Amino acid sequence: MKTLRLILGDQLTRGISSLTDLDPARDVVLMVEVAEEATHVRHHKQKIAFLFSAMRHFADTLAQEGIAVDYVRLDDPENAGSFSGELARAVARHAPDRVVVTEPGEWRVLEMMRDWREELGVPVEIREDNRFLAMKAEFAAWAGEKKQLRMEFFYREMRRKTGLLMEGGEPAGGQWNFDADNRKALPKGLRVPRRRRFEPDAITREVLDLVARRFGDHFGDLEPFGWAVTRADALDALRSFLAEALPTFGDFQDAMKTGEPFLFHAVLSPYLNAGLLTADEVCRAAEREWREGRAPLNAVEGFVRQIIGWREYVRGLYWLKMPGYAQTNALEAGRPLPDLYWTGETQMNCLAQCVGDTRRHAYAHHIQRLMVLGNFALLAGLAPAEVEEWYLVVYADAYEWVELPNVHGMILYADGGIMASKPYAASGAYIDRMSDYCRACTYDPKVKEGARACPFNYLYWNFLVENETRLSRNPRVAMPYRTLAKMSAERRAAIRADAARFLGSLRSTYGS
Repeated sequence: MKTLRLILGDQLTRGISSLTDLDPARDVVLMVEVAEEATHVRHHKQKIAFLFSAMRHFADTLAQEGIAVDYVRLDDPENAGSFSGELARAVARHAPDRVVVTEPGEWRVLEMMRDWREELGVPVEIREDNRFLAMKAEFAAWAGEKKQLRMEFFYREMRRKTGLLMEGGEPAGGQWNFDADNRKALPKGLRVPRRRRFEPDAITREVLDLVARRFGDHFGDLEPFGWAVTRADALDALRSFLAEALPTFGDFQDAMKTGEPFLFHAVLSPYLNAGLLTADEVCRAAEREWREGRAPLNAVEGFVRQIIGWREYVRGLYWLKMPGYAQTNALEAGRPLPDLYWTGETQMNCLAQCVGDTRRHAYAHHIQRLMVLGNFALLAGLAPAEVEEWYLVVYADAYEWVELPNVHGMILYADGGIMASKPYAASGAYIDRMSDYCRACTYDPKVKEGARACPFNYLYWNFLVENETRLSRNPRVAMPYRTLAKMSAERRAAIRADAARFLGSLRSTYGS
């Protein structure tokens, strides 16, 4: 039986389900660069370049095995511009007995795949993605009829299933979660390791030229470009993180520093989400560092939790709740996304720094995303769909399955508490404690009212006032609501006035 096997740009894993029974003597692997996917949202230039280059390198690797690869480049004059169009052309070229694909990471593309059998006139087999540790049915069984789906309890199930950081039936160190140990600010003089970056080869240079020509008006800087685009280099990046940054990752994973976008973070998520690395191998490599005495338990547990906890959890939640999940808006937020998210032009230095890092690197670490960029979006009442599109556009590791739950549920509380037990709202004091951003800021995090006050301060209380009927009964925010109840009418009025003045000054005219 001759099989045409379609590999998507985030499926660059040799052991992926659509390739497991490949017959090199008969089968053809199809890979396509299509304009529809590059512009469905206007992705960061570095993300497009990373994926196209990684795809071309992966195709070369398969060809070196003697596998027939039909690779369609974006600038092929016959390129139909879509998955469906290119698959139809390939079926006409190769006349396969069937088409095999691995399920995508986006509901929109899965719906497209479900139409292919009728459109193409050949059987289309859609296989489950075997690179994840929790299958869809497994997550759905765990979720059951629960109204609130807490990651912590799912994470414990994943620890038991995988045996990672377990001693018999108990968690290593006697506790499941060492998050309380992982919230330290950076001490002065601490050396920050350089993250491993990679010089573009001839293939990547060709892609960079293509992206500059075709997508030059997209958000973000294209160069300097330093992403790994092969499995070998991604493994090198993993080794570098384990040796140089993992031992200190736990203590300082929540810290932020001007001019240091990576700090002790792994910066491996683009490789995980595109398939150059797998979750299992990355977690077991980190576990070895602890078992062999090279990294402390709090660091390794915090890293492993990000992958077999959060990453697996948000993927399960996405497929469990879609397509309706994206339509919810529990806090009825509707303010347009301000231009500052695209330009970085704002007197709030923390936002300027995080947007700048994102523009330059197509990356920001999780606290920058959650507690600066996301916290502002929550407190300002920005429209969920616009915020979610921005996060999908700007990061090299962003795919809808991982981006949507994190932003919709964790950052914006738009699902009404399915994912998070409370909104992740904070005043300027948090950012001041965990970063050096406030030192060079126009505003003062210690000032609560007036023109010099950090906007996070009055926006925090304004958020609580605006959402009092929705949130005041939530026990997780009982303490701030008790404080709010003691505020004088004058203080409330001042908060509301400051917030109205600031929010009224935001411009929302810049296109993505």
